[in-house]
Amino acid sequence: MEREGEEEKKKEGSYRYWVREATSDAAPPPLPQKLTNNDVVASNAPALGSLWNQAGTWEEKNLTKWATDRLKELLGSVGSLQFSSGKAEIFDVNRCVGDAFLVSVRNKKRVGYTYELSLKVQGEWSVEEETKKVKGSLDIPEFSFGELDDLEVDVKLSDDKELSQQLKQQIRLDMKQFLEPIRLKLDQFEQELKDRQ
Repeated sequence: MEREGEEEKKKEGSYRYWVREATSDAAPPPLPQKLTNNDVVASNAPALGSLWNQAGTWEEKNLTKWATDRLKELLGSVGSLQFSSGKAEIFDVNRCVGDAFLVSVRNKKRVGYTYELSLKVQGEWSVEEETKKVKGSLDIPEFSFGELDDLEVDVKLSDDKELSQQLKQQIRLDMKQFLEPIRLKLDQFEQELKDRQ
């Protein structure tokens, strides 16, 4: 008889766990409730983050759409620059790819972003009483929050077959002067990003 009981236990399985049977005195599970404006005002909400995260442990907010739109707007407003032998302007943001975020950690706000840019430029240069129209791009391979001092721009010219090597070099040097106005716009972008909540 004893063996039959042991065999039955083996058939049932070796893993055991405790399950509380539902009784009438058990509390019903809590139901979610939508907060009203009065609840929000009455509560002591933290300065940062959501109402549900009163401890301010970790909360991340994606700001990529806002950041991409704002970068395009700011960089589109750089305008034109005058050089010794010509002028050029940024007329389009060809590529603006990356991400931006706001993180609240222990009730401290931290922002960050990483982006790549390509800006279309066009201009005119005077060479021996002849005006040459030039198009190209200003490429900024990668830049991140707090690293604008290390910003570099790569100038690419399109349809430059009829330009001399000396003129190409001069145009590239002139176009690199866009770096400072671009940096100022990106500084403004970083400040606006910090001010977001």
